[in-house]
Amino acid sequence: MNENPEMLSFVKALASADRLRIVGVLVRGKATQSDIAEQLHLPIKDVFNHLAFLVEVGVINETDGYYDLDEKTVESYARLQFEGKRPTFEAGAEKPEDVRKVMKNYLNEDGTLKQIPSQGNKLLIILNFIVEAFAYDTNYTEKEVNTILRRFHVDTAALRRYLVDNRLMARESDGSRYWRVKK
Repeated sequence: MNENPEMLSFVKALASADRLRIVGVLVRGKATQSDIAEQLHLPIKDVFNHLAFLVEVGVINETDGYYDLDEKTVESYARLQFEGKRPTFEAGAEKPEDVRKVMKNYLNEDGTLKQIPSQGNKLLIILNFIVEAFAYDTNYTEKEVNTILRRFHVDTAALRRYLVDNRLMARESDGSRYWRVKK
């Protein structure tokens, strides 16, 4: 499967309701950090963090303390996402035959799951495929994890639980933070 880290960053940037609200403000025109915080009734520190992330991803630009939407970048990402092409999945020849067979049986051409395998070796093969969508040294909220997992299957709760139970991902006991476990 071809990875597109720019698209993943873009989707992650817009996976936050507050960041979407900030983009909504900037659709109407340029604004300062304090203008945005005041309009959205958000703490200035939160707005600062959201703006920094949006600038890093390239969704917005900052010039002399004013932020504005980079419409060309947003349009470019939207075209990539919705142009009607979906990447096709092929199990690489470098993988053992049994792994390729399981992946062929449980994955659609676009890399989504036909069904979640029952417990066992087949499930572990599929989970090792899915966990590749998560970066090491990155913390994810439950909502971000669900967004990524929804790419593979609608039952995100089961996939999350299986990833944690099989020690491919770890989480805080309250579910506030998830991260990929290094092998």
